[in-house]
Amino acid sequence: MELMSGNEAIAQGAWEAGCSIGVAYPGTPSTETLEAFAAKEGVYAEWCVNEKVAVEVGIGASAAGARVLATMKHVGVNVAADPLFTAAYTGVGGGFVILAADDPGMYSSQNEQDSHYYAQAAAIPCLDPADSAEALAFARDAFDISERFDVPVLLRSSVRISHTKTPVAPGERVERPLVPYEKDPAKWVMMPAFAKPRRAVQLARIDDLREWAETCPYNEVVRRGDEVGVVCAGAAYQHVVEALPEASVFKLGLTWPLPATALRAFAGSVERLYVVEEGSCYLTDAVAACGVAVSEPPCALPRAGELSPGLVRAAFGLDTPPHADAAPDVPARPPALCPGCPHRLVFKELARMRAIVTGDIGCYTLGALPPLSAMDTTVDMGASVSMAHGFELALAGVEHRPIVAVIGDSTFAHSGLSSLISTVYNRGAGTVCVLDNRTTAMTGRQGNPFNGVTLQNRPSRELNIEAVVAALGVEDVRTVDPNDAAAVRTALKEAVSTDDISVIVFRSPCVLLERKAARPLWVNASCTACGSCATLGCPAIARDEQGIALIDAALCIGCGQCVQYCRFNAIVPE
Repeated sequence: MELMSGNEAIAQGAWEAGCSIGVAYPGTPSTETLEAFAAKEGVYAEWCVNEKVAVEVGIGASAAGARVLATMKHVGVNVAADPLFTAAYTGVGGGFVILAADDPGMYSSQNEQDSHYYAQAAAIPCLDPADSAEALAFARDAFDISERFDVPVLLRSSVRISHTKTPVAPGERVERPLVPYEKDPAKWVMMPAFAKPRRAVQLARIDDLREWAETCPYNEVVRRGDEVGVVCAGAAYQHVVEALPEASVFKLGLTWPLPATALRAFAGSVERLYVVEEGSCYLTDAVAACGVAVSEPPCALPRAGELSPGLVRAAFGLDTPPHADAAPDVPARPPALCPGCPHRLVFKELARMRAIVTGDIGCYTLGALPPLSAMDTTVDMGASVSMAHGFELALAGVEHRPIVAVIGDSTFAHSGLSSLISTVYNRGAGTVCVLDNRTTAMTGRQGNPFNGVTLQNRPSRELNIEAVVAALGVEDVRTVDPNDAAAVRTALKEAVSTDDISVIVFRSPCVLLERKAARPLWVNASCTACGSCATLGCPAIARDEQGIALIDAALCIGCGQCVQYCRFNAIVPE
C-alpha cells in the first residue's frame, strides 16, 4: 500500500490501463495529475496551449488508436466543451478519459460549477471517486468503459479528492496495442449528413448505458438502518458516513447515467431519503427525476462551498461533536505578490496613473488587492484583452481614463492571442501589457510556448511574443524591464498617449523560478514615516507604531524595488 493523492492515483490508474498519451493545460486542482503521469515510463505527455486544444489532440490520438488522458479544472471544461460535445457523437478509437477537477469553495478559481452537468448535457458517462483508491480504480477502468461503449468518459474529481492522500494498492501496467485505424468518414466527419446517423448511435448508446448503470459495480449501498437513507457521491460520501453513522447510504460511483431502478428500490427500503451534495442541485434533481421522493434536511445544506461533517450534522439537526474552535484573534493573512515579484511595479504605476485595468487569470490577479488596488476586472482566461476593447468601444468619444489590459505569458498563449487578433482586426485601441515572467507561475511554474519548456523536457521551440504580436500588425511593440520603475512609468505613459493599439512586454523571471536572493535591505535613520514603500504591498515591508518602515530580513530578497520609491534614501543594503 502507498499513500497517494487523488491526482497521483488517477495518473497511476491511467498508466496501469495502458494509456500512452496525456494532454492538459495546467489548472488547480488538476495540475499534478498530468505531472505525475508524465513521470511514468513509456508515456508521452504535453502541456497544450489551452483545454480545447488538449481535447482535440486527445480526440486525434484516440482516433488513431491510442488510449488518452486529458486533464483540466472545471472552468477548463468550459473551454473544451466545443470538441467534447461532438466527441460524444464520434465516439472513440482508443479509450479516451477526461478528468474534470471541480473546485467547490473556490480555493483557486473564479467561480464554482458542477461538471456533472457537462456529462449530462453531452450524454457521456461520469465517474465520481470518493478517495484515492477509487480514483485509481475508476481511472484504470474508465478506459475499458470508453472502448466498450465507444464514448469519452468524464472522471470528475473535486479539490478534496484531488489533494487528499489516502492508501492505494498500485498495480502493474498492462500494455495496450493501438486499436487499428480504418478510414471511416461516417464516424469521424461530423457534417450534417453523417452527424444525424451518429445522433441515432448516441441515443442507442444512452439506452445501453442506462441499462449498465443498474448493475455498475461502482455504485454501492452501505446498509445501516431503515429510517434515514442518503444518496451521495465523491467527497460528500466521506462527510456523510462520518456525520450520520446510523444512516444507510447509496454511494454513487457512476453519477451519469443514474441507476433509476436501483435508486427507487433503495428509497423504498428507508423511511426518508435525502441527497447530500456540494454547492449544486444536480444530484438532487437527477434522483428526483428517477421517480424518487427526496426529503429536505431539517436545516438546509449550504448552497455554496465545500461540505464538512459538521455542516452535514448541522443540516440534520444534530449537535456538533466537541472540538476546539479556531482562535478568534488570529490575524488575517490575505494573499500577496511575492517579495521581488516582477509584476509589482507595473501595478504600482498603473495605480499611479489611475488606469482602468482589465485583468486576467494568474497570480497577477493579486494586483487587485490593497494596497495596489490596480485592477478593475477579472473574468476568464484571455478576457483582459477582449474586455479592454469593449471598454474602448463603450467610452469612444467620452473623456476617460487610460484603458490597459494586463495578461500573463501563458494566458496570452492560452486565449489572449485570439482576443488580440480580433482587436487588431477591428482597429481597436488601448494598451496591452503582457507580463512575461517566463513561466506559468500560479499553477506551479509549468512550461508554455513563450518559454519553450515542455512537460517532459523534450526539444521545443520558444515562441517570440514580440515577433508574434508584430506579425499581427501591431506597430507599437516594446520590451521593458518591469523592475525598473522609471522605465515602466515611461513606457506606460507613452503607450496610453497614442490613438492606436500598443503592446508592452514586461519581461523578468518569476522570483520562484530562479530563486536568487541578494543581500536583504534595511531602513536607516533617514526614514520619515512617509509610507511610500508600504504602498507597494511587499510582504517584507511593515511599519511600527510610529509609521517607521521595517523590513523583514527573512522575507526580503534585496530586489531593490522599494528603493526606487524612497525619496529619502532610507532603504539601503544591509
